[in-house]
Amino acid sequence: MEINTNSSHILVVDDEELTMTMLCQVVEQGGYQCASASGSDEALHILANEIVDVVITDIRMSGLDGFELTEIVKKKYGADVIIITGYEGECGYEEAMDRGASDFALKPLRPKELLTRLRRVLRERALLAESRRMEERLRELTITDDLTKLYNSRHFFKQLQSEIDRTLRYSHPLSLLLIDVDNFKDFNDTYGHLEGDKVLAKLGGVIQGCLRKNDSGYRYGGDEFTAVLPETRGKEATTVAERIRKGFGAIDFSPAPGVYANGTVSIGVAEYKPDEGLQGFARRVDKAMYQAKREGGDKAQVV
Repeated sequence: MEINTNSSHILVVDDEELTMTMLCQVVEQGGYQCASASGSDEALHILANEIVDVVITDIRMSGLDGFELTEIVKKKYGADVIIITGYEGECGYEEAMDRGASDFALKPLRPKELLTRLRRVLRERALLAESRRMEERLRELTITDDLTKLYNSRHFFKQLQSEIDRTLRYSHPLSLLLIDVDNFKDFNDTYGHLEGDKVLAKLGGVIQGCLRKNDSGYRYGGDEFTAVLPETRGKEATTVAERIRKGFGAIDFSPAPGVYANGTVSIGVAEYKPDEGLQGFARRVDKAMYQAKREGGDKAQVV
């Protein structure tokens, strides 16, 4: 796998101006962008205002020393650190690693050695970032429904319980929607499951498009969907449900040549009651959805 590190930003921290200038020149000759600081205070100011991938720092400086700076950098800014010193015996490789450094070297550093160390740290940094992205992608795949791109039912119960716990802790409102496609079995029997899947995928897109950043949508199973709406009263949740109902109803489907149709949904809406728990909450919104179906569908019913 080819990893490009040439766009990386490096910060050199050293209170000896000649050394700082030399190190920056080597870094820039290596093709990297370089900033410099003559002490820890200046370095922390740069870190707070600019993106930095690697900090190259001396140990002895006014204010915070290189070890203390390293600990702050790793904890607060997430950059890698290469610690350098001109005093052999002042510190060893093991101590530098224990303090959070990614590498340790003695001055004076030959330009080739500095760049070799820097490239290694940057490559390991890039590989770690790629590994984290892959882990996140795999995690997303395990909790996402392939067809609708919404979360799956397994993730729904975990997330709903988490939101209930938060609601009880902070006394904030929480609402839940349960959405079911009207007459979906008849549609599937008439036009086939491939056409039915198109309907479900479109509904998933409508649901996602109607939710806010903190809301979350799920394919609950078959043609049933649900949405968890934190910080939302029942009245506000009904407004979201109506947007979903109208948005889905406006979609034109053509399941067969010359055949055109619009789908409808029945939606149950419920606001959480502190004494009911997850199962009671889910049963109540389910009851509301089936009431909407009994009354002819194409309706949002709140309980």
